[in-house]
Amino acid sequence: MRYQIFGNTGLKVSEFCLGAMTFGEDWGWGSDAKQSRAVFDAFAEAGGNFIDTADVYTGGTSERLLGEFIASERDRYVVATKFTAGPQATDPNAAGNSRKHMRRSLEASLTRLGTDYVDIYWVHVWDFLTPIEEVMQSFDDLVREGKVLYVGISDAPAWVMSRAQTLAELRGSTRLAAMQVLYSLSERGIEGEFLPMAEALDLAVCCWSPLDQGILTGKFSQGSAGGDESERSRLHGGRVPDEKAALVAELEKVAGELGCSPAQVALRWLRQRSPRSIPIVGARTLEQLNDNLGAVDVEIPDELFDRLENASRRPLAWPHEMFSSPAQTGFTYGGFLDRIDSERSFPVRTDSTDGIQSYVAGED
Repeated sequence: MRYQIFGNTGLKVSEFCLGAMTFGEDWGWGSDAKQSRAVFDAFAEAGGNFIDTADVYTGGTSERLLGEFIASERDRYVVATKFTAGPQATDPNAAGNSRKHMRRSLEASLTRLGTDYVDIYWVHVWDFLTPIEEVMQSFDDLVREGKVLYVGISDAPAWVMSRAQTLAELRGSTRLAAMQVLYSLSERGIEGEFLPMAEALDLAVCCWSPLDQGILTGKFSQGSAGGDESERSRLHGGRVPDEKAALVAELEKVAGELGCSPAQVALRWLRQRSPRSIPIVGARTLEQLNDNLGAVDVEIPDELFDRLENASRRPLAWPHEMFSSPAQTGFTYGGFLDRIDSERSFPVRTDSTDGIQSYVAGED
């Protein structure tokens, strides 16, 4: 496994992150302690050093098991955990993003993990109640105390993350190092706002559900193997949603031509499409993990990559499609777009499928 720099920091993390939400059977599914240990060991043996969990995963069992697994080599691993959620809270301050809940959650996580610091601490979900200033100041306090090394935000609007980063930069305090978002071949909604923001702010992009809860593994499509019957029925009703059926069919064709699994192609597509992205792979069994890690050795040729790109592309939310229209690029850049050199990314698509290439070449 290769390693990449974690956003605007000097931290080096493996190109895949192990999601530990499957550690523990408290939710009626997942892996027992023995199987979880086998998955963790295989990930570590493959060179993986980045593990992501949360205080609420499997009722705290995930953090407890992970703490046991890392105990002998704590400093080797990059451990990320989260706070926000408070299912069945006994008081209104036992959930959300307030300073009070952040500190209480972190202390409980440190106890379960058996460590005195976490490498990355995430806001799990934005609560729209706590001021951004309070969250960022509280993060900075924890970093200065040495209990947290780096911070990030998961599941929040792009404007929230941008404002949080701007506040930190102006105040000279701890900046966000990363964001955690839903991103996969079949869920590309972040490409309009979040990926350009990540590039501009130099944020790592940690991608949860990169296999769309198993849809991109092929186990839900007719005749495909993988996953037991209870697992298939628990997710998506045991079938591929109609709106994603054509994409999954194309994915399986490409996988067949490459001689690898659909999951491996889907994970490699994500890495090739957005090199700063880090897929969070959650494996319930050793077989699933080994299959996912096989993506490290896959390379998707341009022709096959374009087929997946075309099969999965969806219109971006306004105003991003407008930016890419030939009329708008001519209006905005005065007809000079094809003659302007810049290291900055233009917010337009320049492939031949949307007409921009012909316009740039002066044929439109």
